[in-house]
Amino acid sequence: MFTSVLVANRGEIARRVFATCRRRGLATVAVFSDADAGSPHVREADSAVRLPGVSAADTYLRGDLIIAAALRAGADAIHPGYGFLSESPSFARDVAAAGLTWIGPGPEAIEVMGSKIESKRRMAVAGVPVLDRLDVATITEADLPVLVKASAGGGGRGMRIVRALDDLPEAVTSAAREAASAFGDPTVFCERYLENGHHVEVQIMADGYGMIWALGERECSVQRRHQKVLEEAPSPLVERLGGDLRERLLKAGRDAAAAVGYRGAGTVEFLADERGGFWFLEMNTRLQVEHPVTECVTGVDLVGLQLEVAAGKPLTGPEPAMAGHAIEARLYAEDPAADWRPQTGTIVAFGLPDVTGNFRHDTGEGIRLDAGVEPGSVVGTHYDAMLAKVIAYGKDRETVARRLAAALRRARIHGVTTNRDLLVGSLLHPDFLDGTASTGFYAAHPPASLISDHPHPELAALAAALADAAAERGPLLPGVTSGFRNIPVGYRHRAYLTDKTEISVRYRFGRGGLEVEGADVTLVSATADRVELDVDGVRRTWTIGRFGADDDVRVVVDGPRDSLELRRAPRFTDPSARVPTGALIAPMPGTVVRLGVRTGEVVTAGQPLLWLEAMKMEHVVRSPTAGTVTDLPVQVGRQVTQGTPLAVVTPAGTADG
Repeated sequence: MFTSVLVANRGEIARRVFATCRRRGLATVAVFSDADAGSPHVREADSAVRLPGVSAADTYLRGDLIIAAALRAGADAIHPGYGFLSESPSFARDVAAAGLTWIGPGPEAIEVMGSKIESKRRMAVAGVPVLDRLDVATITEADLPVLVKASAGGGGRGMRIVRALDDLPEAVTSAAREAASAFGDPTVFCERYLENGHHVEVQIMADGYGMIWALGERECSVQRRHQKVLEEAPSPLVERLGGDLRERLLKAGRDAAAAVGYRGAGTVEFLADERGGFWFLEMNTRLQVEHPVTECVTGVDLVGLQLEVAAGKPLTGPEPAMAGHAIEARLYAEDPAADWRPQTGTIVAFGLPDVTGNFRHDTGEGIRLDAGVEPGSVVGTHYDAMLAKVIAYGKDRETVARRLAAALRRARIHGVTTNRDLLVGSLLHPDFLDGTASTGFYAAHPPASLISDHPHPELAALAAALADAAAERGPLLPGVTSGFRNIPVGYRHRAYLTDKTEISVRYRFGRGGLEVEGADVTLVSATADRVELDVDGVRRTWTIGRFGADDDVRVVVDGPRDSLELRRAPRFTDPSARVPTGALIAPMPGTVVRLGVRTGEVVTAGQPLLWLEAMKMEHVVRSPTAGTVTDLPVQVGRQVTQGTPLAVVTPAGTADG
């Protein structure tokens, strides 16, 4: 039995594994890049070893450095988490060769299932339903739409949907380039794409003595860019269709694991339709991001079972069954309304008031939080944009969905833009609540239609203005301390910017107390971080947070059911901050990986100009209008910061500047 576990990963999953290790009395070892030196997972481990550098290629993908770190720190087992080296058969072999225990499946199973091409061939032989592979050279209009897919890796990287034959060559090239960058393997293949299918997966746990458990199924149909956003157990599709669908799915999951002599935790993923048909997609030979929903409906500690199986213990007792319902929301640092653009920055505040436990596999009812960040954490461009997973669990699905939406709505997250509002809108959408949401959910319901405008932006701006005034001159209360003067004075003016407009606030303190131009409100109290007002006989309270400096101060106003980030309107504009008319600026920090045009070239609206790589994904920068490229100040390989001018397009019919 091993006594000390090194987690070859970072952030949330490292903290999750450490939590189980602590409960079992095992010592913990973290590894960290220079970018993660201040990360919570480093502080929580019993010991930690630095991996010099910031990029994944120089740190978390360096198996030799990780094994050396384990030996130096006295660890006798390595848990890979998910991502990075978790599905590397060569790393698993090297761990064993170093005399360490590998907490995962055997390298042979990883190798077979790591190739989507070979794994589908093996599954077909085992009688597991598969979609036929298509030859790129022979695809016709009748085959469309098709999915171009990386043979290695996962997480939505190296995947493209193709609906027009003319787009196929570029999709194959782009997917191969992204796959090579993310997984070191550019191999891609094509298969038929089910436009409105359901992503259903089976959680497997197998020991070294032939026992294979299928711990129920999950549904992960709500996705963006082929990456999961909401996950739940059990599957609403399976619950709705009934019959023998669950039995057939669980059997297929066990058969898939048996076909490769599987050992440990794994997930067999299927694409299912409304008629109860399903087809094998892939097997993830590791712990899944969404494993908490299975833990919350079975009461099983999946990480604990991984440790036991790796230590040679058998699975005992009956196969665990599901009870109740659990839904997980992935909280990302991204702007869904801006084409899911990743966001960077420092997290100033991070809290969910309704959380009942962290990294715990409780059953019953509650809110679980598995977070990789805390106030002060820096979100950069080197790793995935996921900040945390919020999981609600209870007896019935609709109550769980509404509880999760309420918990997210009351969260305080300041410093970076997140997908929080989109998650709330998605959870409360009728298609999700009635269990019919498919993989086409966001195509049918674009983010802009799901994210509600703030219901009271003027009141939020007033709260911000009063809190700012209290921060400058002390608490504001009705009466003398509110600044009342016998001599009439003019209105004080403060202006705030949202992402859509400027809100001007004019207020003063008169004989009757607070007077707001154009509004009937009564001040109850105001401090620098809390404002209470009586609005039409209803008391409302807002908490206020601030971050930034100089002419870029952000004020976040959190109410009981909504949140609004405002920027103090600057009094003057710095001319040096201006960019040329017609310039396209970098939407995020990243690296230019490809140029699609040259200076002087005539382009059409929507035409790709260049490609940026950020957070292991490629992002296309397109021309907003038809015109001529009059400046292209970047080259392939250049790293750019957010706001850097990338290209200037002079609209057609306009004289050159």
